[in-house]
Amino acid sequence: MVARNSFRRRTQAPRPVSLADDDVDRIACQECGSGDREDELLLCDKCDRGYHLFCLRPILSCVPKGGWFCPSCSNAKKLKRFPLIQTKIVDFFRIQRSPDFCQKPCQDNKKNKRRLGLVMSKKKRKLLPFNPSEDPRRRLEQMASLATALMATGTEFSDELTYMPGMAPRSANQASLEPGGMQILSREDSKTLEQCKDMMKKGQWPPLMVVFDSHEGFTVHADRFMKDLTIITEYTGDVDYLKNREEDDGDSMMTLISASHPSNSLVVSPDKRGNIARFISGINNHTSEGKKKQNLKCVRFNVDGESRALLIAVRDIPKGERLYYDYNGHEQEYPTQHFV
Repeated sequence: MVARNSFRRRTQAPRPVSLADDDVDRIACQECGSGDREDELLLCDKCDRGYHLFCLRPILSCVPKGGWFCPSCSNAKKLKRFPLIQTKIVDFFRIQRSPDFCQKPCQDNKKNKRRLGLVMSKKKRKLLPFNPSEDPRRRLEQMASLATALMATGTEFSDELTYMPGMAPRSANQASLEPGGMQILSREDSKTLEQCKDMMKKGQWPPLMVVFDSHEGFTVHADRFMKDLTIITEYTGDVDYLKNREEDDGDSMMTLISASHPSNSLVVSPDKRGNIARFISGINNHTSEGKKKQNLKCVRFNVDGESRALLIAVRDIPKGERLYYDYNGHEQEYPTQHFV
């Protein structure tokens, strides 16, 4: 998570020059009818009508940077699902074309069971690979749900950290810059992470379904039972210096390195490129209800000298349960109180 107060977020909409002060005082939310909580009252740049951030569906976590139009003025088109066609999905996610795509996963089941019997030891705290759905068509549905969300948000799929010109170079990603050091991913857990990546490249998709919630927007549900310590996904996107993002209102940025010297701190921004991690809900877990919902944890590891952020199950997750993790951390920067 980004350091507290690193972003100077706009907390209320600018007053249009065409409105007099007495007119502004009479502005009320079109949904609830109240003019209270002005710091969270957003004004449409076209019709000047007001809406509370938390009254919108889906809600907004902060006032967006630049122009904003209300639901009536935005002419938002109805969300269309990505076509459930294998060739289109294979091309969209750049899956390696092989017979494995249509086969049931884990063909070497006996071998895997012997190895997984060791990694499930609670004392050793070894990470587990996700267990793909056995039905190939169900995996297509899972991938189509993610493709739908990515297309709706204008995001290019990327399951790796990306280093773009004008942003932080890969050489800046040095886990050693983290004060006190960063937890090193063990050799065995590194192999498990590689196994997950390899399965995805072959179309053996993690059992996750992206759904649209009218309150929270896109969210992710477990599509089959997932054991404690399962690697759910890596948090991916463009790596950039925190200093370059101080005016950014992106609500999905994740800390990659929180360095002693602020100029070396890095964040992952999935607004242009990313994976399913950007749609997994962050919650304010500083309430008793929030803590009950949390079933994932974001852990940053030193992997071959570089920082990587993994979302890992912190308990057994039943099929159909929505995934939540503590996005706030100790900084409490991201305002997720409306999601609880």
